[in-house]
Amino acid sequence: MIPFLDLKEINAQYADELKSVINQVIDSGWYILGKSVNEFEEKFSSYCGTKYCVGVANGLDALSLIVKAYEIGKGDEVIVPSNTYIASVLAISANEATPVLVEPNINTYNLDPTKIESNITEKTKAIMVVHLYGQSCDMTPILEIARKYNLKVIEDCAQAHGAFYKGKRAGNLGDAAGFSFYPGKNLGVLGDGGAITTNDEELYTKLVALRNYGSHKKYENLYKGTNSRLDEIHAAVLTVKLDFLDQENSKRREIATYYLNNITNKKIVLPSVESDIQNHVWHLFVVRTEERDRLQKYLLANGIQTLIHYPIPPHKQDAYAEWNHLTYEISEKIHKEVLSLPMSPVLTLDEVKQVVEVINKYE
Repeated sequence: MIPFLDLKEINAQYADELKSVINQVIDSGWYILGKSVNEFEEKFSSYCGTKYCVGVANGLDALSLIVKAYEIGKGDEVIVPSNTYIASVLAISANEATPVLVEPNINTYNLDPTKIESNITEKTKAIMVVHLYGQSCDMTPILEIARKYNLKVIEDCAQAHGAFYKGKRAGNLGDAAGFSFYPGKNLGVLGDGGAITTNDEELYTKLVALRNYGSHKKYENLYKGTNSRLDEIHAAVLTVKLDFLDQENSKRREIATYYLNNITNKKIVLPSVESDIQNHVWHLFVVRTEERDRLQKYLLANGIQTLIHYPIPPHKQDAYAEWNHLTYEISEKIHKEVLSLPMSPVLTLDEVKQVVEVINKYE
């Protein structure tokens, strides 16, 4: 069986280094907001090209804390893609703000800039972009709209570690960005973890407190904060793995290029690359077909594991029952047709060739 993603094998590449830094944290006796977190925050902000980084507990908290820090709440609206993982939407509603769903571009699956302006009202405070599957959104027109209406731009970078847009990395394209380090991400930890990047010093200072009960100084609380801190062990692991991120992303690009050049089955719609393939980090390689469920069963029967990202769009989830009557045709089409093929930096060329061969034989 060719696995969709083999996390054990990915982390086995760096097992000695990971065990070493974990032992160093254990031996230090300091496990919360210490040297390892500071080191990773400095290293990751430098990698993204931003002035600041704040390590938090997970990707959802990263986005939620940005919304909270900008004081976006009840009565405010935030534009967000209708085609995204539900966390993007939850981060907005968790702050009692109203998510305003906007359709994606059918080719890139990312937020369609041409559909944003008609959804802006006097209540709109921000645009949340999601660099879905590892490809950066078309940011130039989005930033122009944001400037025109004085809106914040929040990046959901959960799937875009290391991605570029016109020479700048994801995480340094808007006002603030949230990252997830869930184990399956391009930069994944051995558990949950997240981070926020920004160039806004005032926002950074506020976020440092918000993640720690609203406190900069123990027992003195400036804000109604939360407990969302990146653990020392996770930070140490991320510091090791960050050194290999570009190398792993390069391997993902090689696999994606092979898929794009060699999958010829006319029933399969291949992903569209907005610009240079080198800008895309291919967190997922997502194809579409009107026979999605049948294709998935066929591939499994032929020893190939696939996943669906995502079967149900946010507006059709029970959690947002108030939206269930709404129709977002492009998003619904995407969610009915998408299938994610094996994509991993430890996939072998023989395995990739086998995936292509089996798909091309599908009738």
